Amino acid sequence: MRPRLSPVHVASRLAALLRGLLLCAFVVLCLPCRAQADPPPVLLEGELRILTSAMAVAGPELSFPADRPATKVRLPDDWWASRPKADGPVWYRLTFDAPAHPDRLLAAYIERVCSNAEVHLNGHLIHSGGRMTEPVTRNCHYPQLVTLPSGLLRDGANELDIKVMGYALQKVSTRQRAGGLSAVKVGPQAVLEAEYASDRFWSLTVLEVITVGTTMLGLLVLCLGWLNRREPHLLWFGLMTLMWNVMAMRMLARDLPFDNATVELLSGAGWALVTALGVQFMLSYANLRSRTLEIGLTLQCLVVPLTLVLAGPNRLFVVMSAWQLVMVCEAIATMGLYLYAIWHHRREEFWPMGITVVSMGALLLVERAVQHNLLDPLRLHLSHFAMPVVFVVLGTRQLRSFSRALQDAEAARNSLESRVAEATAEMERNYAQMAELRVEQVTEKERKRIAGDLHDDLGAKLLTIVHTSESERISSLAREALEEMRLSVKGLTGKPLPVADALADWRAETVLRLGQAGVEADWRSPNEDLTQQLSARAFVQTTRILREAISNVIKHSGASHCKVRCTLVNTISCSSCRTTARAFPWNSMASSTEATAWPA
Repeated sequence: MRPRLSPVHVASRLAALLRGLLLCAFVVLCLPCRAQADPPPVLLEGELRILTSAMAVAGPELSFPADRPATKVRLPDDWWASRPKADGPVWYRLTFDAPAHPDRLLAAYIERVCSNAEVHLNGHLIHSGGRMTEPVTRNCHYPQLVTLPSGLLRDGANELDIKVMGYALQKVSTRQRAGGLSAVKVGPQAVLEAEYASDRFWSLTVLEVITVGTTMLGLLVLCLGWLNRREPHLLWFGLMTLMWNVMAMRMLARDLPFDNATVELLSGAGWALVTALGVQFMLSYANLRSRTLEIGLTLQCLVVPLTLVLAGPNRLFVVMSAWQLVMVCEAIATMGLYLYAIWHHRREEFWPMGITVVSMGALLLVERAVQHNLLDPLRLHLSHFAMPVVFVVLGTRQLRSFSRALQDAEAARNSLESRVAEATAEMERNYAQMAELRVEQVTEKERKRIAGDLHDDLGAKLLTIVHTSESERISSLAREALEEMRLSVKGLTGKPLPVADALADWRAETVLRLGQAGVEADWRSPNEDLTQQLSARAFVQTTRILREAISNVIKHSGASHCKVRCTLVNTISCSSCRTTARAFPWNSMASSTEATAWPA
């Protein structure tokens, strides 16, 4: 049996795991950004020329302002580092050598430009990414591939002017949204198209696929939560996933109908809503609820956009960074409370959910480190690709838990149905028995009525005939009919009687009748104690059979002796009558009659 770990050991393991994740993230993020010497203005990489130096000058002119002093800058040029408080547009002039009539079509590849750019080749406009005025087209996550017309190329030095429209760091909510320009690659278009397709696939297509997949997952979980109101964490998880995807759509949406200040304000309000939904999901999944916390999260969703409005567009990054730090602290505290709750109540879920939750916390910390300039930004927005994976893991567990609960409910329903079927069958059996009992009661009542009518009407008339008839034969027949009637009435209304009493009655009647006819009776019956009961109907039928047998002996046999034997075999009482005729020897002729009666 494995020993149970104390909360101290659990906390130490989680801390070690978190430190490991942060160290790995730090190494991965920082190794590509280690300090290097300034590269030459042009780097050669196979057939490609990488332009890493440019002359920059700010200005809204329609062409590069050659009459104004320009500053030499190194590419990539991030405005949050080189121009921390300045907006665009900014002109960049890059120079490269090319033949006047190259044998292959050339192109320029811009990996990142934020927010939008126009490209001029030797003073001629050859590419525009969209609107350069408010609302500016947002191409921060879209690489740009620009074909260089052969007719505009010069033999020798060529000038590539790029006009970039972007925003200062103070006017955006995240560091990745600040203006800037990456290094520019010039070379054969066929070679650059492959790199462009690869970068576009990993930065946009994968994000689109993930967004569609997690949106379907969120809608499914949301529907399950709506149908099953007793599981509110499903509802919160579905809303959180959908809201996260709405925020991720900012990377895919290029032309929005709002200016930059409105977009960033909505973005800040959206992150506050995502945080509130995430905290509610964690608490409800741990079966915890706090009305005070719910009110606080609701107020936070209202206060965040209000503070951004009051701070103004020139202090948006500072205010939003402070709020995001508060939100990250809230999320990490909620994760810790969730892990503490499942450690005490659902120990089997602790480690898989602990790894998932710690990974989520590590991603949030890395994102905060990037926003506070502790780590250099990656080419890919890490949280927008890794967090959906976490959502898929959480959503899968939600669906698995719901499926298990559904199976348990189905098993309980089947068990209930079987119990209801058993109860129904039992009720039907009871109803059938009650119906049979009712029929028996009615039949018994009817029998008693018929017996009463026979006794009161027919019996009285027969008794009158017996006492008033002058014919002895008629009186005798009436007396026999009266006895038969009484016997029938007894069969209809009589109660079961002991077999011993029935044998005694049969013996008395048989000996009496045989004696009156001058026949010697030899009656033998069991001597042991008899405890069986004989029903009234069986008694009547057996009596009639025995009377008929004795009548046949008296009227037709001419016997002088009559032997009557009564036996009890397998709870069955049997009577046998054997007679011997006078005119023949004792054993020359015999007749036999048997009667069988079943005990009650």
